[in-house]
Amino acid sequence: MKPVFFAALAAVCWSVGGFFEKKGLRLGGLSPLTGITVRTAAALLVLGLAGYPGLKTLGGAGITPLLYLILGGGVLAGSLGMLSFYTAIGTGELGRVMSVAFGLTPLLGFALGAVFMKEPATLQKLLGVIFTSLGVIFITTGR
Repeated sequence: MKPVFFAALAAVCWSVGGFFEKKGLRLGGLSPLTGITVRTAAALLVLGLAGYPGLKTLGGAGITPLLYLILGGGVLAGSLGMLSFYTAIGTGELGRVMSVAFGLTPLLGFALGAVFMKEPATLQKLLGVIFTSLGVIFITTGR
């Protein structure tokens, strides 16, 4: 139950945070790149303080896990993904942008988990992914 609680908390934080991010871009007339830079600086400060005690374990992690974190989390998700997200919220409807950005992640997460991590691909999960994806389609194509 704990992972579900934290996943739900992440969804609330990202949804409410997305609202404030869009509001900040609009009120300040800021570019998506400026917005993501401010966001990343704030996150670096908070996470740097919170994660400082665990930094001593980096030496024993090895290079491969660090490359996964740097390339997957830092470059792909943290940079390219967030820059794409900021560009989308800067110009699009928040409800549609959030639906696409976070509504398609179950489909991609399910597929990546099943294929590469050998996680169970149950009928219940498959139906959930299908219904979630259909919801994204309804939200993005409706007027």
